[in-house]
Amino acid sequence: MNDKDLKFLWQTTHDQWEKSLIINKKNMEEITRLKARNFLSSMKPVKIFTLISGILWVGILGIIIFHLFINAYDRISLFFLYSASFQVLLTSIAVVMYMVQLDLIYTTDFSGSVLDIQKKLLKLQSSSLNVARILFLQLPAWTTFYWNDTMLASGNIFFWILQGLITLSAIYGAFWLFSNIKYENRNKKWFQWIFSGNEWLPIIQALEHIKQIEEYQKEEPKSIL
Repeated sequence: MNDKDLKFLWQTTHDQWEKSLIINKKNMEEITRLKARNFLSSMKPVKIFTLISGILWVGILGIIIFHLFINAYDRISLFFLYSASFQVLLTSIAVVMYMVQLDLIYTTDFSGSVLDIQKKLLKLQSSSLNVARILFLQLPAWTTFYWNDTMLASGNIFFWILQGLITLSAIYGAFWLFSNIKYENRNKKWFQWIFSGNEWLPIIQALEHIKQIEEYQKEEPKSIL
């Protein structure tokens, strides 16, 4: 075997090696894209269930509140009426946000550019945090809806102290959570207790896989030399 044959053999081996690396890299990228898509798809059932539940809750309670405003405003407890109205308002906002989240889940194209996928996943992540922040603002309403004139007129000092502590704690808790639910606190225990399961973890897992794809695309095939 002469030098020309050796050079040809070396070049052929080198080309096959690089082609193999490129194919393996593409296969790894496709598998990672598929995993990221599957993680995001796992959110669909819980999002759909929550959306339907929210629509039913807002629809039923909204009809009741509307009826009470029109036909029984002077006979119903205003604490119940306005507490329930506040709760329905916040739930309505959450329902709209869940619609946006489902749209993001269904329209994210995992065959597209990494940047476009990241943008949609980050929007979904931000929306998931914001909807939780909004829903926690309902807490005080759950401590006032059962108030009525008779209870307030007959309540003693112990009742007022207890009720005051409950309501003030709910107000403080609602605003504390509204202020502190943010991505920077994701490693704290209370955050992980609130955000677990298919409402949150698939987003993080999908983002991690998209970051892997970004790293694959940055890598250059290594030479056999």
